[in-house]
Amino acid sequence: MAQIKELIKMYGENRGGYDRPPREMHKVTCAACGQETEVPFKPDGTRPVYCRDCYQKRNPRRY
Repeated sequence: MAQIKELIKMYGENRGGYDRPPREMHKVTCAACGQETEVPFKPDGTRPVYCRDCYQKRNPRRY
C-alpha cells in the first residue's frame, strides 16, 4: 500500500492521460439545426460547424 501511495505522489493521480491543460472551447451555432454548442477549435468561417448530433448524422462512424 505504501508503494502505491508513493507512486501516486511521484506521478500524480492522472491515470494514463497526458498532462495537458483543458482544451479551450469556442461557442458556435450549428449550421444544420441552429443550436448553440461548443467546439475545441476556433472556426475560421470557411466551413460549416455542426453540433455533436448533427455531425454524427452527417458523418456516421465507419468500422
